Amino acid sequence: MIQPLLASPVLTSPLLIEPWAVGVVCNAVIMLAYLLISAAIVVPLAKSHQLRTNPLGAATAAIFLTCAVHHGAHSLHMLLPSLGLVDDQGLALRAAWGWPMAIWDVVGAVVGVYYWTLRRTYSSLMEGAQLFQDLRQREQQALELNDTVLQGMVVAKMALDLGEPLKAQAALGSSIDSASRIITDLLGSTPHTLDLVRSAPAAVIDASSAAESVAGSTTEGIRP
Repeated sequence: MIQPLLASPVLTSPLLIEPWAVGVVCNAVIMLAYLLISAAIVVPLAKSHQLRTNPLGAATAAIFLTCAVHHGAHSLHMLLPSLGLVDDQGLALRAAWGWPMAIWDVVGAVVGVYYWTLRRTYSSLMEGAQLFQDLRQREQQALELNDTVLQGMVVAKMALDLGEPLKAQAALGSSIDSASRIITDLLGSTPHTLDLVRSAPAAVIDASSAAESVAGSTTEGIRP
């Protein structure tokens, strides 16, 4: 309940900074940082008409928005007595706000400010719509990779059954080329400084044997 404040021992404090005062400032900073993060996600999604079709992005923005309201409510309740109003919840929060909570508020505020300093360096990676669109694009590429490899193996197996090894080898080559292209897109165009991709070299076998072995296991896996 909020009432006019006539005289309250809460307002008479020593010169030292009290933990609740630290909590008021830090929670306000956290609220502002979270509101800006939520807006940074929602605005690009809204401009690209993805709010309804991108539940992950919308939910992420909602999490930051609700957290911003939560931290802002703490600051508001604890600040009301200093504005001449007695708020029972605010007085209780002031009394309960010890230094451990205040220190964590400082940590949270520092992290929020640090996040926004990173946006200048990684701005291209932190655009709301682009961030979630990249996840959807990679999922589509993974499905395309699976479909391409599976079809190539089936064609190679059918060619071997019909006694056409050259056609089987061509199908394998086409499947490998397509898979290599898709994997390159998944990894991105940035060069990776990796010495080895495999822990041991792959065993080299005849292409016809490879097609028959892999395609055989593939068709068995999809057989009803």
